[in-house]
Amino acid sequence: MSKKKGILIIVNLDTRGEEFKFVRDLIEKRGHRPILLDFSMEREPPFSGDISCEEVAARGGLNISEVREYYKKERKIATDNQIKGAILIAQDLLQKGEIDGVLGVGGATSSWVSTSVMRKLPFGMPKLMASSVASQPRYVSKCVGTQDITTHHTVVDILGMNPILRCQSINAVGAICGMVEMTQGLNIAVDKPLVAMTSFGLAEMCVQTALGFLKDAGFIPVPYHAQGTGDRAMDEMVRQGIFSGVIDVVTRGIGEEMFDGNCAAGMDRILAASESGIPQVITPSGLDMLSYGGRKDFAQLVKSRPHVVIDDLRIEVRTTPEELKKIARVIAERLNKATAPFKVLIPLKGWSSLDMEGCALYDPHADAVFAEELRKRLNKKEAIEEVNLHLYTPEFARKLVDEFVRVFEESKQ
Repeated sequence: MSKKKGILIIVNLDTRGEEFKFVRDLIEKRGHRPILLDFSMEREPPFSGDISCEEVAARGGLNISEVREYYKKERKIATDNQIKGAILIAQDLLQKGEIDGVLGVGGATSSWVSTSVMRKLPFGMPKLMASSVASQPRYVSKCVGTQDITTHHTVVDILGMNPILRCQSINAVGAICGMVEMTQGLNIAVDKPLVAMTSFGLAEMCVQTALGFLKDAGFIPVPYHAQGTGDRAMDEMVRQGIFSGVIDVVTRGIGEEMFDGNCAAGMDRILAASESGIPQVITPSGLDMLSYGGRKDFAQLVKSRPHVVIDDLRIEVRTTPEELKKIARVIAERLNKATAPFKVLIPLKGWSSLDMEGCALYDPHADAVFAEELRKRLNKKEAIEEVNLHLYTPEFARKLVDEFVRVFEESKQ
């Protein structure tokens, strides 16, 4: 058994009590120190947490009677206050070295409050949300976002102990205890520069080959799946100063954001690295398509445009020259803010496995329009290079890494 760890349990004791006592006692029996933080808003809890709802309310800026009054008429104000207070308390506990992990238990409200706290805690710290809504897509996407939060679907509601909930509670406690016992802590030790990379299945052969070349060059590559969440997470970690550079193979999130695709990646794509002052090499992989699968408006969006049906959720539609013009303008605007060297490599024979001669999304004319518009708008025109290769070739992967090494060394001068 590893040494005793502090586990913060975020709960609302006014609507549930027996269930949380059970969880707290299990953690104690495992040899760790549970800290019950109660964010109750509706009424007086049956017993007080280690951190009371009164304390949470006060740290948020209201007293508990005000919180309860707002809860009746303007619930969001009450909820936001308790979230604010809980975040400040959790951060204090972390700074004092009193917590090593966080466990949230409950339904929709508890999931929102608990994960709002978790999202403000450092990457690498164990975070587990045991929730009856953990399989609800809209809730999970908002609660977890881009953070390293593990969700445990309890299936049944957390409302009165019963044999099924007991089973799920034991599993949840086992998970968080295992995490805090095994975690390496908040400091991720590295002995070589970390380089972030974007990838997806339709550029995978390029990225896989480049990973090997990058390792051989003395870097530690960290690939992110550019499906909207992964690339957002990468940009956030770039902003945190974790990476020494970026090889942004799959920039698709920009087009997806602009044209309401399924893989929209926010407004920080490319901009994060540009403003953070780290070198980057960029390719337009994924800009040759928009992902519109699984949508009722698909027929209207696609009309007669070339597309590829991969499965029920993934239908990739070819971007038009006009769309690519608009994307090029956004990319140029963001690269014009770069404070470190960068390079844009444009493979002339196709940008993905669906964009090659003989494939449905092959459109060299549209690709050329993108390159022309980017060159027109980019201040540093010499940073654009058109390469007479397909993205999938090992030669292009080699070029990608060689250019990154070059801009990386230039950034050190």
